[in-house]
Amino acid sequence: MDKCSLSSVICLEEKVGLRSSSYWAVVPEPTQHKMPLVILCGFPCSGKTTRTDQLSKHVEENHKRTVHIISDHTMRVDRNAVYADSKQEKEVRGSLKSAVIRLMSRENVVILDSLNYIKGFRYELYCAVKSSQTPHCVIHCATSADQASTWNSQREEADRYSQEILDGLVMRFEAPESRNRWDSPLFTILPDDELPCEAICDAIFHRKAPPPNLSTVSQPLSETNFLHELDKITQEAVSILVNAQKTCVPGDQITIPAATEKVHLTRLVNASELQRIRRQFISYTKLHPIDDIRRLPNMFVQFFNNTIK
Repeated sequence: MDKCSLSSVICLEEKVGLRSSSYWAVVPEPTQHKMPLVILCGFPCSGKTTRTDQLSKHVEENHKRTVHIISDHTMRVDRNAVYADSKQEKEVRGSLKSAVIRLMSRENVVILDSLNYIKGFRYELYCAVKSSQTPHCVIHCATSADQASTWNSQREEADRYSQEILDGLVMRFEAPESRNRWDSPLFTILPDDELPCEAICDAIFHRKAPPPNLSTVSQPLSETNFLHELDKITQEAVSILVNAQKTCVPGDQITIPAATEKVHLTRLVNASELQRIRRQFISYTKLHPIDDIRRLPNMFVQFFNNTIK
C-alpha cells in the first residue's frame, strides 16, 4: 500500500470512529525476535567508520551481541567512480539496502556505515525497519566540511575522495532531523564528543519497534470462508439498501439481516456510491480480520452510518 492509500485508510478509521473498538481484531506482534539497525550518516571523511568501530566493540563486549557492518568498503565500492555517476550510485544504494534487509532477519545488530546522505534513502531504510518490526536509530557525525576535507587529505591516495567529489557530496547532503520519524531517535555527534554507546544501545535494544504498515501484516483469516462470507453479507446489504430506498425517505431506518443495529438513512445513496462504500468496507475488513463473522453485519451498518453522515 502506498503512502496515499495508507493515509486514506487511517482517515477512514477515524471517520468510522472505531479505531479502538472491540469490533476490530488486534493483530498480535510477531514472536520472532528481530535485531536492530544503526544508520550512520555524515559528510565523507566525517568519522563514521571510527564511530562504527567504537559502537561495534561496545556492543560485542558489553551486550554479547554479534555485529554486522555494511559499508562502502565491504561492498568494494570505488567511491570516486560511483559518486560521479548517479546511475551507479543508485545501484550501490540498492545493494546496501538489500544487504541490510538480508541481515535484519537474523540474531544480530546491523550497522550501515555509509554516507546515507539522502533523506529519501533513509526513509526507505525506515520502511524496511517497519516491515521487519525491529528498532533502529540514526547517528549523525556532524563534522564540518573543512575538517572532513582535512581528514580526507590525510588518507592514503587509494582511499581518498577527489576534492570535486567530496565538495559535491557535501553540497548534496541532507542532514537528518529528529522530528522526522525515519531519523528518530537521532544521535548527533561532534568530532570531540564521546560516543554515547550505552544510550544508543538503550535506544536499539529497549525501544519498541515502529508498527508495520497495514499492508505488510499477514491476514490471519479467522475462518476458511471469511472472504466468501464478507462478500456475500455486504452484497446482500447493498441489495437491501437499493430496494429499500425506492420507498424510504431520508430519516427512515432500514433493517439489515443479522444486524442488531439499523441503518440510519440520513440521505439517499445511489447504487454507485453504495458499491464504493462496500468496496471500502471490504478492503478495510481484510486488513482487520475478526474471529466471529457474525459481527460483520453490525460492522457494516456502523461503517455505513458513519460514512454517509
